[in-house]
Amino acid sequence: MHLSSSSLSHSSRLNCTVAAAPSATGPARASWPCYGGGQRRGGWGGHVLCCSRGLAGPFQWELVASETCPSSILAVSSATAASLVGLHRAAADMDTGKYAKELDIAVRVVQMACSLCQGVQEGLLGRGKDQVKSKEDNSPVTIADWSVQATVSWLLAECLDGGNTSIIAEEDVDTLSRKESVGLLDSVVSTVSNCLMEAPNYGLQGPTKPLERVEVLEAISRCNSVGGPKGRYWVLDPVDGTLGFVRGDQYAIALGLIEDGEVVLGVLGCPNYPMKREWLDYHHRYYRIMTKLSPPSLGTWHKGCVMYARKGTGKAWMQPLVHNLGRLDWSNTATLIQVSSIDDPALATFCEPVEKANSSHSFTAGLAHSVGLRKQPLRVYSMVKYAAIARGDAEIFMKFAKAGYKEKIWDHAAGVLIIQEAGGVVTDAGGRPLDFSKGMFLEGLDRGIIACSGASLHAKIIGAVDASWDSSKL
Repeated sequence: MHLSSSSLSHSSRLNCTVAAAPSATGPARASWPCYGGGQRRGGWGGHVLCCSRGLAGPFQWELVASETCPSSILAVSSATAASLVGLHRAAADMDTGKYAKELDIAVRVVQMACSLCQGVQEGLLGRGKDQVKSKEDNSPVTIADWSVQATVSWLLAECLDGGNTSIIAEEDVDTLSRKESVGLLDSVVSTVSNCLMEAPNYGLQGPTKPLERVEVLEAISRCNSVGGPKGRYWVLDPVDGTLGFVRGDQYAIALGLIEDGEVVLGVLGCPNYPMKREWLDYHHRYYRIMTKLSPPSLGTWHKGCVMYARKGTGKAWMQPLVHNLGRLDWSNTATLIQVSSIDDPALATFCEPVEKANSSHSFTAGLAHSVGLRKQPLRVYSMVKYAAIARGDAEIFMKFAKAGYKEKIWDHAAGVLIIQEAGGVVTDAGGRPLDFSKGMFLEGLDRGIIACSGASLHAKIIGAVDASWDSSKL
């Protein structure tokens, strides 16, 4: 992950070449001295942080004509560099390999979307639900859904390939385009423009002036990809768990990248899911009140997090939300997350959806009893269920939809990849990988979805499903 000059004070984004220099904690080793940009040409007391090598330390450097550094670096003050080392280990891991640029941008974009959503949610809770609309299936939609979709669409197009970005997303512009929705549209336009103004604080380039109505509608409308087995496209759920969002509870912003039918990147923003596990022991409303009374600061607990992973790395990461700390400060270290090591069903926690409309609680309750699960289910809105398993707060997620319900790819893509890279297993109830190559829906899904922290638990759940399915009436 490149750390842009806009996200840190007293820094310069620089190219570099190889030289030998002492590290902060050890003897001389290869490092990257700086040139250009008005930085120091020599002397002690500076730090050099290299995106690709993970090197940071005070030393005296000289320009050397030698091997070219594969990535940009920052020349920063000693104090700043010292605070950057922790996250830099995560940044360096992300900064190399295929899809590195896409992941870097996606994480920053989701951070911005989380900030947008938190502002809108506070407004909904404070002023009522007058800006909550219903879609054709009676599910709720808010200005946050449209605003996030417009913001993500605009940023991906600007940051990646000049407007040719292909995106599948949940929302359309039908409601916003109606004459009677002018006020609603203006609220969306204002929310999007205010969010994009903050782009430099996240190391991204924003627009030179506020977007017009037509530009916001175009950004939302561009998310019209139909997916399929070939090509590259993003998949976005702007607010997953809108019902939880409206109620001041859990929700998620989910962004994934699919190439040739395979999910290759996953970013999951969970604005109300705390960084520290112990906060899960408190009732969510009390947690929200405490957040207002005592805003998070560096080194303490944080409200909300962003998780992300890249296919094939065997690693998943989590970082705190940073919108309320001013500029994006990468001293808020990202940490590796891993699934739980619990494989005894009696000790495992399982998650299921809150809503009964598209999931059978009675069947999962019977299944849990038959496999030996003893804890009460953790019923959570949105893909936060995937986040809980990925970082070890729960071990099992089961969802068995009622007849006629079709799972959509944006409800699962990002979360599935993050769990898999964190060491977990996600399949349908027949033990087959989920197929994201069939368009907007998970076609051919065998009965339901099972996500587990490990293969042992997963096999037990699969066996229990097979043993009890005929009596399920699903």
